[in-house]
Formats: sequence, structure tokens, C-alpha cells
Amino acid sequence: MLFWHLGTTFLAVRYVFRDPAMDLRWVALGAILPDLIDKPIGSMLFNDFFGTHRLAAHAVIFPVLGMAVVISITQRGSGMRKGLIGLVIGVLFHLVLDGAWSDPEAFWWPLFGVTFPAVPDSAFWPLLQRMAGDPVVWMGEAAGIAYLLFVWRRHLSGPGEVGQALRSGRVPMTPRL
Repeated sequence: MLFWHLGTTFLAVRYVFRDPAMDLRWVALGAILPDLIDKPIGSMLFNDFFGTHRLAAHAVIFPVLGMAVVISITQRGSGMRKGLIGLVIGVLFHLVLDGAWSDPEAFWWPLFGVTFPAVPDSAFWPLLQRMAGDPVVWMGEAAGIAYLLFVWRRHLSGPGEVGQALRSGRVPMTPRL
């Protein structure tokens, strides 16, 4: 669910943080990072071993350790720290949007053991077929696309504005009323 994660994370980050200087490129990467890590490993490469497409990147320990690493290896106020914190924020929103807490064994991994709970049809093709036939997935994707189109139409429809947003990672914000 690419657009669900991107659009809804952008909406939440823009509404909650209201920081026009936040680099949304880092947030976007964080919003899809758990799937970029876990799905290839769990669904494509080692599905026979793990039996799930949700591994450590879908556990709360992933963003918690990520934030600890960011804070310990970056300088306060640096652009790198701000970007990497945006990445971690994106990962946290990914877990919320996935409802990751609904599977406590995976969400709190490794507190309940080092193995991951098996998920039926988590091999790549069955997972893809299940997602493609799920109306909830389609509604989520439609909602994400709708918000991204709204932002584009409202803030990025002028000449060169999309390119500027892609280069800077910033999208103008409407002031609060």
C-alpha cells in the first residue's frame, strides 16, 4: 500500500507538526521503509523460513533504536539529524497506519520471543493477489492519492513548483485560520 502510506503520512505530518521546513523526502522514505525492508526479506527471499512479510522493521523496536542511533551519531541542529528524525517519524506513522499493534507478538518483538508469528499467504504472489483483491486496500490507496492530488493542486500547480518541492523536500503550508 504505497499511496496509503505516503499520502496519509504526509497529511498527518503536515497537520501534527505544521513545520514548513520539514524535509518530506525523508518522511516519505520512512513511510515506506518497513515494507522496503520486510517484504523482500519475508515474502520473496526467506518466506519458507519466516512465513511472514512483517519482520523487525514492523516492530516498535525498529524506530526506537533508529531514534537512539540518530540522536547519538548526529549533531544537534544539523540538517542530517533533522532529516533522519523525519525518517523515524515516517516509520512510526507507517506502524500506526498498518495497525501494527494488532499483532502484539510482531509489534513488541523480541519481547515475546525471537521468532515472528506466521502470516497466511505471506509469500509474494499470494500476498500481492490478496492485497489486489481487497477493497480496503483500494480505498486506502484512493485516500492517499486523493490527498497527494489535493496537495499538488493546492500548493504545487504553478510552473516549477513540483521540481522545487522535489529538490528541497518542502511543500508550502496554508496558515492556520
